[in-house]
Amino acid sequence: MSRAIVAVVGRTNVGKSTLFNRIVGKREAIVHSTPGVTRDRHTAEAEWAGKSFTLIDTGGFIPRTDNQIEAAVREHAKIAIQEADSVVLVVDAVTGIVPPDDEIARVLRKSNKRVLVAVNKVDNDRLESEIGYFYELGLGTPIPVSALLGRGVGDFLDVLTRDIRTNDVEEAIDPRLKIAIVGKPNVGKSSLVNALSGQDRAIVTQIPGTTRDSIDSVLKHHGESIVLIDTAGLRRKSRIKESVEFYSILRAFRSVERCDVAAVLVDATTGLEKQDLRVIQQVVGRKRGVLIAINKWDLIEKQTTTADHFRKEIQRALRVFDFIPVIFISAKTKQRIHKVIEVAKTVHGELNKQVGTTELNRVMLNEIEKRPPASTSAKQVRIKYVAQTRRKFPVFSFFANHPELVRDQYKRFLENKIRQHFGFEGVPLTVVMRKK
Repeated sequence: MSRAIVAVVGRTNVGKSTLFNRIVGKREAIVHSTPGVTRDRHTAEAEWAGKSFTLIDTGGFIPRTDNQIEAAVREHAKIAIQEADSVVLVVDAVTGIVPPDDEIARVLRKSNKRVLVAVNKVDNDRLESEIGYFYELGLGTPIPVSALLGRGVGDFLDVLTRDIRTNDVEEAIDPRLKIAIVGKPNVGKSSLVNALSGQDRAIVTQIPGTTRDSIDSVLKHHGESIVLIDTAGLRRKSRIKESVEFYSILRAFRSVERCDVAAVLVDATTGLEKQDLRVIQQVVGRKRGVLIAINKWDLIEKQTTTADHFRKEIQRALRVFDFIPVIFISAKTKQRIHKVIEVAKTVHGELNKQVGTTELNRVMLNEIEKRPPASTSAKQVRIKYVAQTRRKFPVFSFFANHPELVRDQYKRFLENKIRQHFGFEGVPLTVVMRKK
């Protein structure tokens, strides 16, 4: 089930980041009284009353500006509005409506999106009784909140999540393997889908972001139906290069939510870049299977050890994501493109693997005995039992007398040992500590 996307927009210094942090429940965005501190976009997964959604914090919307950074912020806000299912317009109860609020409201009225007006800084009953004039924005009933104090935020979230389905609502199960082809613009996503499906389903050009919407292709692989999801790109050519990248990340969210395994395409001519890592983080964060396909391998001058050297460099850059398999392909020449399907099927099998409890305890308790967890206090931590408590999107629960004292570094050690003994290549694992 695809998560809803909610964009938080508004002019500078109205408290967007404070509201973002309040909803997410931790200090994700930088909060400061200086206008315009949030220049980049922050995204986080949020949950309210069993309903999950992706929250996007945008920079302050500054109308009609020649400043390049301010223009970029404005462009990002427009993209977030375009991609979101719902938009939260944050306004300031103390200053009232000012011209930038009117301009943002005009943009939102034309967007045909569901918009909620959050009147922030309503810290007392007197201010709450005076918010009626925000009806003038023409965006429905204003909702009073105090992001700083938390006042009214629960009622606001009840309204925001009203149309979002709870996490335990399942969509109809499609048994076919679904592979999302994701990556930054112009890396060859549509070319790969066309090469695999044997037909030009997607438009292929040298212009980044040609693909307008996610396009599904169904192909037969040894008699099995497999769905390929080509990630959408940019609907229109942007003046700002960074906006193209931001847009592709947003569109990748939806494709990843629908897939079993994501094939992250990386341009061999540029290597693994920061944006590639951001895409990988989104896939791993959503607990999908993942592989990396180095595309345009035909453009690289090769020697006998070129692929091995390139693979080592990629895995060094991946660091904590070094469990992801790496393959080398060329969508243009169709070199090894079917490895994408074969490796995706292998990862999918690993994604659904169940380790027997007896074997898991025999192996892991032996490893724990060799290297017991260090304690953050005088209390000694003893782990007595382990079980795989979820198969798809695997979760391993370790039962201890003081689970709260186990450090993240030791959880990483346990994860590595699980991979060493039981595989799970290309599969994000979750290690949790529970009370014995």
